[in-house]
Amino acid sequence: MPASQYTSYTIPNSVLIANLKLSRHPEGDKALRPLATSIYYLLTPDEQNGVFHMNKSATMHVHHQGRAEYILITAGNIPRVERKDIEFSPSQVIGPNIHAGEVLQLLVPSGVWKMSRLLPEDLEQASTTNVAYDREDARDHTGCLITEVVFPGFAWEDHCFLTKEELTKMWGGLQGVEEWLGYLKQ
Repeated sequence: MPASQYTSYTIPNSVLIANLKLSRHPEGDKALRPLATSIYYLLTPDEQNGVFHMNKSATMHVHHQGRAEYILITAGNIPRVERKDIEFSPSQVIGPNIHAGEVLQLLVPSGVWKMSRLLPEDLEQASTTNVAYDREDARDHTGCLITEVVFPGFAWEDHCFLTKEELTKMWGGLQGVEEWLGYLKQ
């Protein structure tokens, strides 16, 4: 889950569990779990990115406004990084311009490290407007509002943040790990 201060938990577990008579989570954590939970999160020029994290459950990211780049890392012999500026992976920008390859929804399966951030060109445009009023207005309108739907429902015990040790181990001495160190939870 992103570390943004602008989050809102929208489906209370107790109501959903009672109304749907849900059973225990299939992965054996012994907790009653709703079918799905959702949150909103907002990236802004003051909070331009989240940090790398992983959910045990699959997560659907749904676009509301703005644009954000998703960086997805799948562990393996050589870590696979999916991002906007890599030729084989143009669909990692969530945004309204589907003609430019942006997507309105992005499914991130379980076991994938993910992080979202505002696009550098959007931040640049907001900061280089010539007139102070226009610059403030552009800054106020630069951001991305997204909903995350986690299924089965989110639980903190199914969530973890990527650590420097885990990232370094995943990279196994390969070059490029330095690029991602700034996106770890401090």
